[in-house]
Amino acid sequence: MSLVRAKKNLGQHFLTDLSIARRIVDSIQHREVSKVIEVGPGMGVLTQYLIEEEFPEVYPVEIDVESVAYLKEHYPTLSDRIYDGDFLKMDFKAISEDPIVIIGNFPYNISTQIYFKILENRDQVVESVGMIQKEVAERICSPHGSKVYGILSVFVQAFYDVEYLFTVEANVFNPPPKVQSAVMRITRNDRQTLPCDEAMFFRVVKAIFNQRRKAIRNSLKSVCANVSELDTEMLQRRPEQMSVEDFISLTCMVEELMNRS
Repeated sequence: MSLVRAKKNLGQHFLTDLSIARRIVDSIQHREVSKVIEVGPGMGVLTQYLIEEEFPEVYPVEIDVESVAYLKEHYPTLSDRIYDGDFLKMDFKAISEDPIVIIGNFPYNISTQIYFKILENRDQVVESVGMIQKEVAERICSPHGSKVYGILSVFVQAFYDVEYLFTVEANVFNPPPKVQSAVMRITRNDRQTLPCDEAMFFRVVKAIFNQRRKAIRNSLKSVCANVSELDTEMLQRRPEQMSVEDFISLTCMVEELMNRS
């Protein structure tokens, strides 16, 4: 079978530099985890090293019919474990209840959604090593105080330790993307649950960052009309000045105030 044609509508950019592929696979730290989901394997540039590293169960997830056919031909031992569908609709527990590592040259048009999917399954996903747009990686990994710190930064960092590993130039892809790429790793932290309602936490973070030019006192009024009754200097801050712990504390305060009202 000939090489797979990259499809723009699927956000496909095939990595051609094998040393980078090897480096991505080598970045997995949870070597004791037997189940690895690979998102968007394409022609298997990462897959070959996952097999070589002898991960017991590799599950390639590929929505492109042409790529699925290529993978089945070139990696016949994985045929029964190839998921030919949308990663965002995948039921991880249908594979197993066991811990999972997720890796991939993530399709850039759904990279943000991939991390929300990981968050939804954080009880299983202990680690992810992904190549995404450099600006998205910088946003997720940025500490509070940074101009690019935002909603996704807070949500991911609430449950994962984040690491920006290395930058990847456009000329090692076919076709080259119009943006720089980066590889980042997220590793599950020790926080099992939040001390506040999780839905309220998400609501507070979104409300604050959706009006990031305003002081928090003003942007939170859409969540809690009498927010000004709170006795905290956090209401005077800008969103990017708030750490994950600050957002959790503020959400607890908002909940308490709303319960009193």
